Amino acid sequence: MREIEPRHCCIESAAGYGVKTMRRLLRLACTALSAAGMRGIASRRWRGGAALGAVAVLAGAGQIFPHPPGNAAGPATDAVAKGPGFHQIFLPDVVVTLPSGLSPLQVARLDKLPGVRRVIAVDGARIKANGREVNLLGVDPQIFRSWTPLRTASDERLWSSLDRHQFVASQHARQLLRLRPGHRYQLLGAAPDDLAFSGSAQLGVAGMDLLVSKRASAGLGLIHNVAALISAPGLAMAALTRHVRAVAGRSSTVTDVRQQELPVDQAASPSKPGSYLELFRESAARYCPGLSWTVLAAIGQIESGDGANPGPSSAGALGPMQFLPSTWQRWGISAFGNSGPPDIMDPYDAVPSAARLLCASGATAPGGLSGAIFAYNHANWYVSEVLGLARQYAQQYG
Repeated sequence: MREIEPRHCCIESAAGYGVKTMRRLLRLACTALSAAGMRGIASRRWRGGAALGAVAVLAGAGQIFPHPPGNAAGPATDAVAKGPGFHQIFLPDVVVTLPSGLSPLQVARLDKLPGVRRVIAVDGARIKANGREVNLLGVDPQIFRSWTPLRTASDERLWSSLDRHQFVASQHARQLLRLRPGHRYQLLGAAPDDLAFSGSAQLGVAGMDLLVSKRASAGLGLIHNVAALISAPGLAMAALTRHVRAVAGRSSTVTDVRQQELPVDQAASPSKPGSYLELFRESAARYCPGLSWTVLAAIGQIESGDGANPGPSSAGALGPMQFLPSTWQRWGISAFGNSGPPDIMDPYDAVPSAARLLCASGATAPGGLSGAIFAYNHANWYVSEVLGLARQYAQQYG
Protein backbone atom coordinates (compact mmCIF):
# COMPACT_ATOMS: atom_id res chain seq x y z
CA MET A 1 0.00 0.00 0.00
CA ARG A 2 1.52 3.29 -1.01
CA GLU A 3 1.76 6.18 1.38
CA ILE A 4 -0.94 8.81 0.92
CA GLU A 5 0.04 12.43 0.55
CA PRO A 6 -0.89 14.42 3.69
CA ARG A 7 -3.14 17.43 3.32
CA HIS A 8 -2.05 20.90 4.34
CA CYS A 9 -3.20 21.70 7.85
CA CYS A 10 -3.15 25.06 9.58
CA ILE A 11 -2.59 24.75 13.32
CA GLU A 12 -3.78 27.66 15.43
CA SER A 13 -1.51 28.79 18.21
CA ALA A 14 -2.20 28.26 21.90
CA ALA A 15 -0.11 28.73 25.01
CA GLY A 16 1.94 26.06 26.75
CA TYR A 17 0.19 22.73 27.07
CA GLY A 18 -2.69 23.88 24.86
CA VAL A 19 -0.73 23.96 21.62
CA LYS A 20 0.27 20.31 22.02
CA THR A 21 -3.29 19.13 22.54
CA MET A 22 -4.62 21.36 19.76
CA ARG A 23 -2.10 19.81 17.37
CA ARG A 24 -3.30 16.33 18.30
CA LEU A 25 -6.83 17.38 17.50
CA LEU A 26 -6.17 19.14 14.21
CA ARG A 27 -3.80 16.50 12.88
CA LEU A 28 -6.51 13.87 13.12
CA ALA A 29 -8.08 15.48 10.06
CA CYS A 30 -4.93 15.89 8.01
CA THR A 31 -2.60 13.05 9.01
CA ALA A 32 -1.68 10.67 6.21
CA LEU A 33 -1.74 6.88 6.55
CA SER A 34 1.05 4.51 5.68
CA ALA A 35 1.39 0.73 5.50
CA ALA A 36 3.83 0.71 8.39
CA GLY A 37 1.38 2.57 10.62
CA MET A 38 1.44 6.28 11.32
CA ARG A 39 4.55 8.03 12.65
CA GLY A 40 2.94 11.33 13.51
CA ILE A 41 1.59 12.50 16.79
CA ALA A 42 1.66 12.13 20.53
CA SER A 43 3.57 9.77 22.76
CA ARG A 44 2.35 6.26 23.49
CA ARG A 45 -0.73 5.80 25.66
CA TRP A 46 -1.69 9.40 26.10
CA ARG A 47 -3.48 9.28 29.45
CA GLY A 48 -4.84 11.40 32.21
CA GLY A 49 -7.37 13.51 30.35
CA ALA A 50 -4.92 15.51 28.28
CA ALA A 51 -7.95 16.42 26.30
CA LEU A 52 -9.21 18.58 23.54
CA GLY A 53 -11.42 21.28 24.91
CA ALA A 54 -15.00 20.17 24.39
CA VAL A 55 -17.85 22.41 25.51
CA ALA A 56 -20.64 21.10 27.70
CA VAL A 57 -23.90 23.09 27.55
CA LEU A 58 -26.70 23.18 30.10
CA ALA A 59 -30.15 22.42 28.79
CA GLY A 60 -32.64 25.26 28.66
CA ALA A 61 -31.76 28.71 29.90
CA GLY A 62 -28.84 27.61 32.04
CA GLN A 63 -28.17 27.03 35.72
CA ILE A 64 -29.58 29.72 38.03
CA PHE A 65 -27.68 30.30 41.27
CA PRO A 66 -29.30 31.61 44.46
CA HIS A 67 -28.94 35.21 45.56
CA PRO A 68 -26.16 35.87 48.07
CA PRO A 69 -26.90 36.02 51.80
CA GLY A 70 -27.00 39.31 53.63
CA ASN A 71 -23.55 38.88 55.14
CA ALA A 72 -20.27 38.22 53.40
CA ALA A 73 -18.96 34.71 53.06
CA GLY A 74 -16.01 33.44 55.04
CA PRO A 75 -12.58 32.70 53.62
CA ALA A 76 -12.84 30.88 50.30
CA THR A 77 -10.87 27.69 49.77
CA ASP A 78 -11.08 24.83 47.30
CA ALA A 79 -11.80 21.60 49.11
CA VAL A 80 -10.73 19.15 46.40
CA ALA A 81 -9.05 20.53 43.29
CA LYS A 82 -5.62 21.62 44.43
CA GLY A 83 -2.35 22.10 42.58
CA PRO A 84 -0.88 24.95 40.53
CA GLY A 85 -1.07 25.58 36.84
CA PHE A 86 -2.95 24.30 33.81
CA HIS A 87 -2.19 20.66 33.11
CA GLN A 88 -5.25 19.11 31.49
CA ILE A 89 -8.88 19.56 30.50
CA PHE A 90 -11.78 18.11 32.47
CA LEU A 91 -15.26 17.82 30.94
CA PRO A 92 -18.08 18.35 33.44
CA ASP A 93 -20.84 15.76 33.28
CA VAL A 94 -23.09 17.25 35.96
CA VAL A 95 -23.29 20.44 37.97
CA VAL A 96 -24.75 20.19 41.47
CA THR A 97 -25.90 23.36 43.24
CA LEU A 98 -26.94 23.80 46.87
CA PRO A 99 -28.37 27.18 48.01
CA SER A 100 -26.67 26.94 51.40
CA GLY A 101 -23.38 25.78 49.93
CA LEU A 102 -21.74 22.36 49.93
CA SER A 103 -19.77 21.46 53.03
CA PRO A 104 -16.13 20.35 52.72
CA LEU A 105 -17.27 16.86 53.72
CA GLN A 106 -19.87 16.79 50.94
CA VAL A 107 -17.32 17.92 48.36
CA ALA A 108 -14.89 15.25 49.55
CA ARG A 109 -17.62 12.58 49.37
CA LEU A 110 -18.54 13.65 45.84
CA ASP A 111 -14.90 13.26 44.84
CA LYS A 112 -14.88 9.68 46.16
CA LEU A 113 -18.03 8.50 44.38
CA PRO A 114 -17.47 5.44 42.15
CA GLY A 115 -16.70 6.48 38.58
CA VAL A 116 -16.03 10.13 39.45
CA ARG A 117 -12.80 11.35 37.91
CA ARG A 118 -12.56 14.88 39.29
CA VAL A 119 -14.61 17.43 41.24
CA ILE A 120 -14.20 21.17 41.60
CA ALA A 121 -16.29 23.35 43.94
CA VAL A 122 -16.95 27.02 43.16
CA ASP A 123 -18.40 29.99 45.00
CA GLY A 124 -21.29 31.80 43.39
CA ALA A 125 -24.51 33.77 43.55
CA ARG A 126 -27.05 35.62 41.47
CA ILE A 127 -25.91 39.26 41.46
CA LYS A 128 -26.59 42.49 39.61
CA ALA A 129 -24.18 43.91 37.04
CA ASN A 130 -24.95 46.89 34.81
CA GLY A 131 -28.58 46.74 35.89
CA ARG A 132 -29.13 43.04 35.06
CA GLU A 133 -29.13 39.87 37.13
CA VAL A 134 -26.43 37.37 36.18
CA ASN A 135 -24.64 34.41 37.70
CA LEU A 136 -21.24 35.20 39.18
CA LEU A 137 -18.72 32.50 40.09
CA GLY A 138 -15.73 32.82 42.38
CA VAL A 139 -12.93 30.47 41.30
CA ASP A 140 -9.27 29.69 41.68
CA PRO A 141 -8.11 30.75 38.19
CA GLN A 142 -5.29 28.24 37.84
CA ILE A 143 -7.55 25.34 38.80
CA PHE A 144 -10.83 26.32 37.19
CA ARG A 145 -9.23 26.98 33.81
CA SER A 146 -8.88 23.20 33.35
CA TRP A 147 -12.68 22.98 33.26
CA THR A 148 -13.05 25.39 30.35
CA PRO A 149 -12.61 24.84 26.59
CA LEU A 150 -9.00 24.46 25.48
CA ARG A 151 -8.66 27.87 23.82
CA THR A 152 -9.99 29.55 26.95
CA ALA A 153 -7.84 27.45 29.27
CA SER A 154 -4.73 28.35 27.23
CA ASP A 155 -5.27 32.12 27.50
CA GLU A 156 -2.72 33.20 30.13
CA ARG A 157 -3.72 36.85 29.90
CA LEU A 158 -7.32 36.04 30.72
CA TRP A 159 -6.58 33.98 33.81
CA SER A 160 -3.87 36.25 35.18
CA SER A 161 -6.33 39.15 35.00
CA LEU A 162 -8.49 37.49 37.65
CA ASP A 163 -5.55 37.61 40.06
CA ARG A 164 -5.37 41.36 39.37
CA HIS A 165 -8.88 41.89 40.77
CA GLN A 166 -10.60 42.00 37.37
CA PHE A 167 -13.51 39.93 36.08
CA VAL A 168 -14.16 37.81 33.01
CA ALA A 169 -17.48 37.27 31.21
CA SER A 170 -18.90 34.64 28.93
CA GLN A 171 -19.41 35.85 25.38
CA HIS A 172 -23.17 35.86 25.92
CA ALA A 173 -22.89 37.90 29.13
CA ARG A 174 -20.58 40.41 27.48
CA GLN A 175 -23.20 41.13 24.84
CA LEU A 176 -26.06 41.12 27.36
CA LEU A 177 -24.34 43.58 29.70
CA ARG A 178 -22.63 45.57 26.92
CA LEU A 179 -19.28 45.28 28.64
CA ARG A 180 -16.19 47.06 27.34
CA PRO A 181 -12.69 45.78 28.18
CA GLY A 182 -10.77 48.06 30.54
CA HIS A 183 -13.89 49.73 31.92
CA ARG A 184 -14.90 49.33 35.56
CA TYR A 185 -18.32 48.04 36.59
CA GLN A 186 -20.07 47.67 39.93
CA LEU A 187 -20.86 44.06 40.80
CA LEU A 188 -23.60 44.05 43.43
CA GLY A 189 -23.61 40.93 45.59
CA ALA A 190 -24.14 40.86 49.36
CA ALA A 191 -21.61 43.70 49.22
CA PRO A 192 -20.76 45.85 46.18
CA ASP A 193 -17.37 45.94 44.50
CA ASP A 194 -16.02 47.80 41.47
CA LEU A 195 -13.94 45.63 39.16
CA ALA A 196 -12.41 46.19 35.74
CA PHE A 197 -13.67 44.01 32.89
CA SER A 198 -10.80 42.01 31.42
CA GLY A 199 -12.48 40.30 28.47
CA SER A 200 -14.80 37.51 27.39
CA ALA A 201 -14.33 33.87 26.44
CA GLN A 202 -16.20 30.62 26.05
CA LEU A 203 -16.62 29.29 29.58
CA GLY A 204 -18.08 25.95 28.54
CA VAL A 205 -21.30 25.73 30.56
CA ALA A 206 -24.36 27.87 29.94
CA GLY A 207 -25.34 29.93 32.97
CA MET A 208 -21.77 30.70 33.98
CA ASP A 209 -21.90 34.41 33.20
CA LEU A 210 -19.09 36.13 35.11
CA LEU A 211 -15.93 34.93 36.85
CA VAL A 212 -13.93 36.53 39.65
CA SER A 213 -11.13 35.18 41.82
CA LYS A 214 -11.79 33.51 45.16
CA ARG A 215 -10.37 36.61 46.85
CA ALA A 216 -12.87 38.86 45.11
CA SER A 217 -15.60 36.31 45.82
CA ALA A 218 -15.20 36.74 49.58
CA GLY A 219 -15.48 40.53 49.26
CA LEU A 220 -18.69 40.25 47.25
CA GLY A 221 -20.25 37.87 49.75
CA LEU A 222 -20.78 35.00 47.34
CA ILE A 223 -22.02 31.69 48.70
CA HIS A 224 -19.05 29.46 49.46
CA ASN A 225 -19.06 26.20 47.46
CA VAL A 226 -22.54 26.89 46.09
CA ALA A 227 -21.88 24.49 43.22
CA ALA A 228 -19.61 21.67 42.15
CA LEU A 229 -18.67 20.54 38.66
CA ILE A 230 -18.24 16.78 38.42
CA SER A 231 -16.44 14.81 35.71
CA ALA A 232 -17.46 11.15 35.47
CA PRO A 233 -17.36 10.24 31.77
CA GLY A 234 -17.77 6.48 32.13
CA LEU A 235 -20.76 6.52 34.49
CA ALA A 236 -24.37 6.30 33.31
CA MET A 237 -26.15 9.61 33.85
CA ALA A 238 -29.00 8.12 35.90
CA ALA A 239 -26.57 6.47 38.31
CA LEU A 240 -24.37 9.56 38.53
CA THR A 241 -27.34 11.81 39.26
CA ARG A 242 -28.61 9.43 41.92
CA HIS A 243 -25.25 9.18 43.67
CA VAL A 244 -24.66 12.95 43.59
CA ARG A 245 -28.11 13.76 44.95
CA ALA A 246 -27.62 11.23 47.77
CA VAL A 247 -24.55 13.16 48.88
CA ALA A 248 -25.78 16.71 48.29
CA GLY A 249 -29.28 16.21 49.73
CA ARG A 250 -32.83 16.86 48.61
CA SER A 251 -32.33 20.64 48.52
CA SER A 252 -29.71 20.28 45.80
CA THR A 253 -30.21 20.60 42.05
CA VAL A 254 -28.29 18.21 39.80
CA THR A 255 -28.05 19.34 36.17
CA ASP A 256 -26.91 17.13 33.30
CA VAL A 257 -24.27 19.00 31.27
CA ARG A 258 -22.95 15.97 29.42
CA GLN A 259 -22.82 16.37 25.68
CA GLN A 260 -25.38 14.82 23.44
CA GLU A 261 -24.97 11.31 22.08
CA LEU A 262 -21.87 10.61 20.05
CA PRO A 263 -22.35 11.13 16.30
CA VAL A 264 -22.91 8.15 14.02
CA ASP A 265 -22.23 8.18 10.28
CA GLN A 266 -25.07 6.42 8.49
CA ALA A 267 -23.45 5.82 5.08
CA ALA A 268 -19.97 4.76 4.02
CA SER A 269 -18.07 6.42 1.20
CA PRO A 270 -16.97 4.28 -1.77
CA SER A 271 -13.51 5.85 -1.76
CA LYS A 272 -10.55 4.72 0.31
CA PRO A 273 -9.88 6.91 3.37
CA GLY A 274 -7.00 9.34 3.04
CA SER A 275 -6.56 10.35 6.71
CA TYR A 276 -7.14 8.87 10.12
CA LEU A 277 -10.27 11.00 10.52
CA GLU A 278 -11.73 9.50 7.34
CA LEU A 279 -10.54 6.02 8.32
CA PHE A 280 -12.30 6.14 11.69
CA ARG A 281 -15.52 7.40 10.10
CA GLU A 282 -15.50 4.83 7.30
CA SER A 283 -14.56 1.91 9.56
CA ALA A 284 -17.44 2.60 11.94
CA ALA A 285 -19.95 3.05 9.10
CA ARG A 286 -18.86 -0.08 7.17
CA TYR A 287 -17.89 -2.54 9.87
CA CYS A 288 -20.04 -1.58 12.86
CA PRO A 289 -23.09 0.47 11.78
CA GLY A 290 -24.41 2.39 14.76
CA LEU A 291 -21.00 2.74 16.44
CA SER A 292 -19.74 6.30 16.71
CA TRP A 293 -16.48 6.83 14.86
CA THR A 294 -15.34 8.97 17.80
CA VAL A 295 -14.93 5.83 19.91
CA LEU A 296 -12.50 4.36 17.37
CA ALA A 297 -10.69 7.71 17.23
CA ALA A 298 -10.34 7.83 21.00
CA ILE A 299 -9.04 4.25 21.18
CA GLY A 300 -6.58 4.90 18.36
CA GLN A 301 -5.22 7.99 20.08
CA ILE A 302 -4.98 6.43 23.53
CA GLU A 303 -3.48 3.15 22.32
CA SER A 304 -0.80 4.38 19.93
CA GLY A 305 -1.14 8.10 19.23
CA ASP A 306 -2.77 7.12 15.92
CA GLY A 307 0.06 4.84 14.92
CA ALA A 308 2.92 6.95 16.26
CA ASN A 309 3.94 4.16 18.65
CA PRO A 310 2.77 0.80 17.25
CA GLY A 311 4.58 -1.32 19.85
CA PRO A 312 5.16 -3.94 20.84
CA SER A 313 3.83 -2.99 24.25
CA SER A 314 5.01 -4.64 27.46
CA ALA A 315 2.12 -7.10 27.00
CA GLY A 316 3.05 -7.76 23.38
CA ALA A 317 0.28 -5.71 21.76
CA LEU A 318 1.01 -4.40 18.26
CA GLY A 319 -0.17 -1.92 15.68
CA PRO A 320 -2.13 1.33 15.68
CA MET A 321 -5.01 -0.25 17.62
CA GLN A 322 -2.75 -2.38 19.87
CA PHE A 323 -4.09 -5.86 19.29
CA LEU A 324 -2.58 -8.86 21.03
CA PRO A 325 -1.52 -11.35 18.33
CA SER A 326 -3.88 -13.97 19.79
CA THR A 327 -6.82 -11.54 19.55
CA TRP A 328 -5.76 -10.52 16.05
CA GLN A 329 -5.88 -14.13 14.86
CA ARG A 330 -9.60 -14.18 15.63
CA TRP A 331 -10.68 -10.64 14.77
CA GLY A 332 -8.18 -9.32 12.25
CA ILE A 333 -9.52 -8.72 8.72
CA SER A 334 -8.19 -7.38 5.43
CA ALA A 335 -10.24 -4.29 4.62
CA PHE A 336 -10.58 -1.39 2.19
CA GLY A 337 -9.42 -3.46 -0.78
CA ASN A 338 -6.23 -4.78 0.80
CA SER A 339 -5.13 -8.16 -0.47
CA GLY A 340 -3.30 -10.86 1.42
CA PRO A 341 -3.62 -11.83 5.07
CA PRO A 342 -4.69 -9.20 7.63
CA ASP A 343 -1.81 -6.99 8.69
CA ILE A 344 -1.83 -6.00 12.36
CA MET A 345 0.45 -3.02 11.59
CA ASP A 346 -1.68 -1.66 8.74
CA PRO A 347 -4.24 0.93 9.91
CA TYR A 348 -6.50 0.01 6.96
CA ASP A 349 -6.82 -3.45 8.53
CA ALA A 350 -6.41 -2.62 12.23
CA VAL A 351 -9.09 0.09 12.59
CA PRO A 352 -11.86 -1.93 10.85
CA SER A 353 -10.85 -4.95 12.93
CA ALA A 354 -11.25 -2.89 16.09
CA ALA A 355 -14.70 -1.81 14.91
CA ARG A 356 -15.60 -5.45 14.30
CA LEU A 357 -14.42 -6.48 17.78
CA LEU A 358 -16.34 -3.66 19.46
CA CYS A 359 -19.47 -4.57 17.53
CA ALA A 360 -19.23 -8.22 18.57
CA SER A 361 -18.83 -7.06 22.18
CA GLY A 362 -22.15 -5.21 22.07
CA ALA A 363 -21.07 -1.64 21.34
CA THR A 364 -24.26 -0.85 19.40
CA ALA A 365 -26.65 -2.55 21.81
CA PRO A 366 -28.64 -0.26 24.15
CA GLY A 367 -26.37 0.58 27.05
CA GLY A 368 -23.64 -1.70 25.70
CA LEU A 369 -20.93 0.78 24.69
CA SER A 370 -19.14 0.95 28.04
CA GLY A 371 -19.07 -2.84 28.29
CA ALA A 372 -17.66 -3.16 24.79
CA ILE A 373 -14.87 -0.70 25.57
CA PHE A 374 -14.15 -2.58 28.80
CA ALA A 375 -13.89 -5.79 26.77
CA TYR A 376 -11.29 -4.06 24.57
CA ASN A 377 -9.17 -3.18 27.62
CA HIS A 378 -10.27 -4.49 31.01
CA ALA A 379 -10.00 -1.30 33.08
CA ASN A 380 -12.65 1.12 34.32
CA TRP A 381 -10.29 4.08 33.95
CA TYR A 382 -9.82 3.09 30.29
CA VAL A 383 -13.57 3.23 29.67
CA SER A 384 -13.70 6.70 31.21
CA GLU A 385 -10.76 7.95 29.16
CA VAL A 386 -12.16 6.62 25.88
CA LEU A 387 -15.65 8.04 26.43
CA GLY A 388 -14.29 11.40 27.57
CA LEU A 389 -12.00 11.76 24.57
CA ALA A 390 -14.73 10.54 22.21
CA ARG A 391 -17.02 13.32 23.39
CA GLN A 392 -14.29 15.86 22.73
CA TYR A 393 -13.83 14.60 19.17
CA ALA A 394 -17.60 14.78 18.73
CA GLN A 395 -17.63 18.42 19.82
CA GLN A 396 -14.82 19.39 17.49
CA TYR A 397 -15.73 17.37 14.39
CA GLY A 398 -19.45 16.59 14.83
